Amino acid sequence: MFAGLLLAPIPLVARAETYLTETQAAAVLFPDIKMEPRWMDLSPDEIKQIKKAKNDDQGLKPKVRVFWGPNKEALFIDTVLGKHEFITYAVAIDAPGQVKGIEILDYRETYGYQIRDKAWRQKFVGKTARDPLTLDKDIPNISGATLSSKHVTDGVRRVLQTYDILKAKA
Repeated sequence: MFAGLLLAPIPLVARAETYLTETQAAAVLFPDIKMEPRWMDLSPDEIKQIKKAKNDDQGLKPKVRVFWGPNKEALFIDTVLGKHEFITYAVAIDAPGQVKGIEILDYRETYGYQIRDKAWRQKFVGKTARDPLTLDKDIPNISGATLSSKHVTDGVRRVLQTYDILKAKA
């Protein structure tokens, strides 16, 4: 007798948080430096060089927006796929080419938001394009945030490679 009964689908609960804007991230990561945004182009050879160094091409685009400081400090705003949704984050690189810090700007996944933990993000500080940046070796994995941890780690490695190429053009 329940043939006419329709069951409504159970809604999925998504978590979407915006923590910082690009301007706020620049102020947090470079509080005493005025950063100027610029669009910069990567040649096909430079793209190949980055792909080879980082061993994948997720998120690699021929046009890159970089906020530059007066001494080639740089702030990259990057996006990687978490498990299902995108994560937007900022990577601050000092003049010698070391990660100064990273901040999570937007997190849209239901799980894995632990990548915002300061202690985990601090593991990137001091890393350069010459560091392997491998999850579970250089950067610890976060249980329950494995894909987010991996993809942000891969993204930071790509950003460092990109910085090494673009700093000569800045």
